[in-house]
Amino acid sequence: MPITLPDLRGRTAVVTGASDGVGVEIARGLAGAGAEVVLPVRNRTKGERALARIRETHPDARLTLRDLDLARLDSVAALADTLRAEHGAIDLLVLNAGIVLLGDPERHVTEDGFELHFQTNFLGHFALTTALLPLLQERASRVVVQLSLAAGISRLDWDDLQTARRYRALRAYGASKVALGLFGGELARRSTTGGWGLTVQSSHPGVAPDTAIAPAMRARAKGGTQHSLARFVGNSPARAAEPALLAAVAPASPGAPEFFGPSGFLHLGGAAARQRPYRRLTDPAAQARIWHLAEQLLAARVRPA
Repeated sequence: MPITLPDLRGRTAVVTGASDGVGVEIARGLAGAGAEVVLPVRNRTKGERALARIRETHPDARLTLRDLDLARLDSVAALADTLRAEHGAIDLLVLNAGIVLLGDPERHVTEDGFELHFQTNFLGHFALTTALLPLLQERASRVVVQLSLAAGISRLDWDDLQTARRYRALRAYGASKVALGLFGGELARRSTTGGWGLTVQSSHPGVAPDTAIAPAMRARAKGGTQHSLARFVGNSPARAAEPALLAAVAPASPGAPEFFGPSGFLHLGGAAARQRPYRRLTDPAAQARIWHLAEQLLAARVRPA
């Protein structure tokens, strides 16, 4: 059965990547529970369509579009400035946006000088979250870090953090999600030791065959079992949103993030439930290291070799 959210009236939530797919369903769930939901989007046309879709089921939803391109640090800074000016506090921040350029063999570098997956999926979210810390601390807010199954099977190469030497889109994507998960763990630790009052939870949606990424995944499948899994196993976008929604509202105390995902076969689909965190994301040394490196990269703005 679908999860039931508590009354979120009076709460403000910010959901990145909510213009389509799983993200719009996360925003729909929060808005349906009464939260005011801010949708920072890269494409305003898609954002307007998302608002219309949410209002089909929740006509009185309190929704606001704002601009955000995580591949541009000036856009991240501008959104943080806007949110600080418009909101006295943020109760919930869902770091959901992400890209994976399957089928594209070219390594793309942003105008800021970072590999595109690395900046969009991790570094842009790091910059946004740290810029919003005053608003998050005001309400002892919750941060939900949306990972993926790739984070459980991928690794960071600390000597090739941005896949400059060995680039493949799926490798770059997985590494960026590992970095994001490590960041979530370090954010939780710093909140606890620094008395920030934040709680941090992580989640993954499993597989959602009806989202934009699915056709590219199916195109890469070679037939047999892999093709069947890519085509048929998983959840609808609405159900794939439930782990993040559960992470947003489940009782929690400060400390290491809990992890939520689908409970079915290989965690590809099924009902949302607590799960064991991916071991590589729980290493305190790696968590501290990725935070420190992110701070260095943002400070230096040096184009990687």
